[in-house]
Amino acid sequence: MIVVSGVAPAHRADWLMENIVPLALLLALVSGWRWLRLSPSAYLAIVLLFAIHELGAHYTYAEVPYDRWAKAVSGHSLDAALGWQRNQYDRLVHLSYGLLFYRPLRETLWRLTVLRGAWLVVLTLTVVLATSALYELIEWVGGQYVGKDTAQAFVATQRDPWDAQKDMALALLGALTSCMLGGLWRAWRDRRPPMQC
Repeated sequence: MIVVSGVAPAHRADWLMENIVPLALLLALVSGWRWLRLSPSAYLAIVLLFAIHELGAHYTYAEVPYDRWAKAVSGHSLDAALGWQRNQYDRLVHLSYGLLFYRPLRETLWRLTVLRGAWLVVLTLTVVLATSALYELIEWVGGQYVGKDTAQAFVATQRDPWDAQKDMALALLGALTSCMLGGLWRAWRDRRPPMQC
């Protein structure tokens, strides 16, 4: 996916910066494969998250043409229908991060710590929020040391002074949603009240 998204990206420097963290994660997954095996659904969630991210890396998060695609398919503007004034793709990626990364992270923490139950849930949610905040700090620092055009493409605030806070809130919302859906699934599967996410 990374190679495909790197074919004629909208902004080469932004594409390179956007792929530092995913490449590090990919290297960690490959190097830890023997001692940390995740479930097939956790790996599927990681692949889906990578696909969503790589689409944003190819076009830049602020320029993914989802509205043009919606018009081509349905004849209607998604942005106009929902009253959006900005490209919302970066919001989708941050929500997807929490939604899709919760499970692999929970499985990893379950194997690496002695925590179980509610404490494992709290730690997983905390790590999702902390890594989201860390990524926002990386964006901010990265944006300070690159050229103006690359910084705008990389940081992608689209003139929203609360962009970082909204992105972190969406990551947490995604993780909470994943947690609740996982708890409901296990309750349904085991036919008992949901006790934990």
